[in-house]
Amino acid sequence: MIAFNTSLEGLSRSETQFNQAAQQIALSSTPQGEDTVNLSDAAVQLIQSKNNFDANTKAIKAEDQMDQYLLNAIG
Repeated sequence: MIAFNTSLEGLSRSETQFNQAAQQIALSSTPQGEDTVNLSDAAVQLIQSKNNFDANTKAIKAEDQMDQYLLNAIG
């Protein structure tokens, strides 16, 4: 159950990171001459948050499979 809670917390952090990066991209008007480093950083954060979300989802699925296996073994 601890792994499940940890994965849920990870999903929440991924969502927060994704929303912050998306907001940063949406709020930038990118006029000519603006530094694009911030947009690049935000894009990297979007990718990282997606990867973190995927990893936490896989952890939840693995725990669910283990729980199902144990329940089936118990009878």
